Amino acid sequence: MSLGPHASFIVTSYALATAVVLLLIVWIAIDYRRQKARLRELEASGVVRRSGRGAADV
Repeated sequence: MSLGPHASFIVTSYALATAVVLLLIVWIAIDYRRQKARLRELEASGVVRRSGRGAADV
């Protein structure tokens, strides 16, 4: 497959786009773990989520 005279630009663009997507995936995974840990801390301290209540409690 020949990409012509702009091959380096094309390959670099795809590589950067792939790197950005991978970094976003890692960032989201780390943030998810932090949020879950924070929720565990709050629930351990007695704070409850409104979504955890039953319909009768409203």
